[in-house]
Amino acid sequence: MTSPSPFCRPAEASDGRISSSLWEPLPASEQQGERIGRPSLTYLQDAWRRFRRNPTALFGLVLLALVFSFSLLGPLLSNHSYREQDLDRAYEFPSAEHWFGTDAHGRDLFVRVMMGGRISLLVGIIATATSCVIGVLYGGFSGFMGGRWDNLLMRIVDVASTIPLMLYSILLMVLLGTGLHNILIALGLVYWVGMVRIVRGQVLSLKEQEFVLAARVLGAGQWRLLTRHLIPNAMGPILVTATMMIPGAIFTESFLSFIGIGISAPMASWGSLCSDALGGLRSYPYQLFFPAASICVTMLGFNFVGDGLRDALDPRLRK
Repeated sequence: MTSPSPFCRPAEASDGRISSSLWEPLPASEQQGERIGRPSLTYLQDAWRRFRRNPTALFGLVLLALVFSFSLLGPLLSNHSYREQDLDRAYEFPSAEHWFGTDAHGRDLFVRVMMGGRISLLVGIIATATSCVIGVLYGGFSGFMGGRWDNLLMRIVDVASTIPLMLYSILLMVLLGTGLHNILIALGLVYWVGMVRIVRGQVLSLKEQEFVLAARVLGAGQWRLLTRHLIPNAMGPILVTATMMIPGAIFTESFLSFIGIGISAPMASWGSLCSDALGGLRSYPYQLFFPAASICVTMLGFNFVGDGLRDALDPRLRK
């Protein structure tokens, strides 16, 4: 059958309809070629699909789930209190009654490590959340405004970056004193510098995109452009950076408590437990092993999850 010329009108039947002889069914091979291979996925669904295919990231997620369960639910299942002292049972090695042994005051180390996990995780998460709020707003405003504002604000960041953040934390803790609230304030005030650079770089690259120009044409103001268009599109790098900041904050708190200017007694964190165990390290090494192992497992978990999020949220790897 020859196809009609594209310049000729198809032949019509007597009732005005196009003749059926001009049509033929589509071959099955071409029908399969038009079929959608897989259902459409959103950005977050595709990111989760790639995240769960990363065995290292899943392993880190399992580690974090175990650490959080151990710290939040563990003390509720124990018969001992983290403040309970029994000098007759001081320096006991791990046993069926005291799984992690006891310290110099006869307190159960298993419960104290779990309670120390609550403090360390709380400090890490709250300090990171505070740093994210300050860093996202500061970096977003600096990158969006540009010009003199950007130069002024980034010079402040450059000055703050010249001295290690650990020294700032130590200085603030010396001025404020020991305690949970003071260490949260100290870490929240110094840990936003790294987030500023990440957010500023993302905003500088995004504000030249076409969707920002379209939002301007539709009448969006500067605040709306920043909070509804630029920052949400930069959430991938922000989440990855925040995940990496949590173990850093936990380590900083542990170091401050280790040198005696962090969490004060009778509260305990993993750092203060390591500090208490240092004096009897040769005779009772188990007192240092369990809190130090908890710090290592937590930092590994967050780093594995952070690496997995970085790969999953990268739009260049989306297929």
